[in-house]
Amino acid sequence: MSGSRITFLDGQSGQPQALERVIAQVRRQLDGPTLDRLRTAERPLLAGIGASYAALAVPVEVLRGHGVPTQRVLASEIEDGLRGFDTDLLIGVSQGGRSSETIAAFKAALDVPTLAVLNVTPSPLGELADLTVDMGNEPDSYASTVGFTATVVALDLIAGAIAGRRGDPWDGIAAHAESVRARAGQVVAALRSRAARCVAADCVASGASRVSAEEAALLLREVPRMPAAASVTRNYLHGEMESAGNTLHLVFGDGREVELARSLSAADHLTLLVTAQDVEAADSLGVVRLPQCAPSARVVLETVVVQELVAALSDERDVPIESFVFANDDTKEGGVDAADFELASPVAVA
Repeated sequence: MSGSRITFLDGQSGQPQALERVIAQVRRQLDGPTLDRLRTAERPLLAGIGASYAALAVPVEVLRGHGVPTQRVLASEIEDGLRGFDTDLLIGVSQGGRSSETIAAFKAALDVPTLAVLNVTPSPLGELADLTVDMGNEPDSYASTVGFTATVVALDLIAGAIAGRRGDPWDGIAAHAESVRARAGQVVAALRSRAARCVAADCVASGASRVSAEEAALLLREVPRMPAAASVTRNYLHGEMESAGNTLHLVFGDGREVELARSLSAADHLTLLVTAQDVEAADSLGVVRLPQCAPSARVVLETVVVQELVAALSDERDVPIESFVFANDDTKEGGVDAADFELASPVAVA
């Protein structure tokens, strides 16, 4: 089965309340036998595809921060098995539980225990898994809103459980999401016209915020159909930034990212900086200020900013948010759903 669909804008507006439901749902599931089994994992391997792969940078950051060796891989890299990977738990992420590559990876896992992180239940991936953690069948938009941020929440809670972390960073996230969206709306309104005329976008971050950069690049491609790429901050400084020119720069961070944003905007390249630092806006530099919070919670708030940006650019470029150009029938178990196909039917590119 597939999850029920809502519009992108409805996903944005209902996201704070949905996150509260997901937090409660996942906390309940991790309070019992599942928690005991997760705490035996010493070398988890994380796999996903598309946005799910992007979200996996959060548990990598949490687990490594607690001294747990881990890595994320594209599910397609392990469709033929786990040879070369020293792991005692394969964690696969697929919101709908139908991603072909992640299903193939679980089938090839053989004697390695598996955990499926899902929104939709029941699902083909869930049926293959030894353990499941689900987000409660939250309705989501085709270009994911609630489903993505909920996945980040679930993965942080799972990583915290494996690491033996005390407490979690999710109290108050709904109120923070609402206030950040309001601030982002004001900043984006001032730059949307110029941003919509940019030919491409670079999305730059480090640490857990790599999730935000990768998700931003994906949503910019999916929603306003703007070519976009994600880069790690230090790598971006080593030559990648030299191609700046009529490009939008979306920069996440408090460290070297602040100076980077100032350098780009000083050269008259349109830049949006998402930071917890007190940075003054300037010509060609928009700033969305975030509250101080844990890296995983910060990723959710950064994603709220990204969603506001892509919705505005979609409107400015006259590209309907729910319209997709391509409907690939080999990326989901069982093919493309009828509802998805309607949303994905070809339309003219703006």
